[in-house]
Amino acid sequence: MYMELQKVLDKALERASRGKGAARHATGQPFHEQPIVTEQHLLGPQAALYQIRKKALESLRLPPTQAQKELLDIINYAAACFIYYDQTKEEDAPDASK
Repeated sequence: MYMELQKVLDKALERASRGKGAARHATGQPFHEQPIVTEQHLLGPQAALYQIRKKALESLRLPPTQAQKELLDIINYAAACFIYYDQTKEEDAPDASK
């Protein structure tokens, strides 16, 4: 039922782990320790959300094959933002001792 979605998510994973993301950003560390995630701890999630917006706008001007690559990058930026929020959940949780 969700095979087409799985194919797209697999392509995004491939792009991050072996494609453009690995070539430009990874230096052997896991995804959650790469700048796509860690920079958000310095700049906030706006950093990833800006990249999502920029890539979405760029995709509108590109031929379909190139646009699809930008859309895969958007998925990876969204995943990085999701991970950032996971990492900061404890910081936002109310202190039960108060």
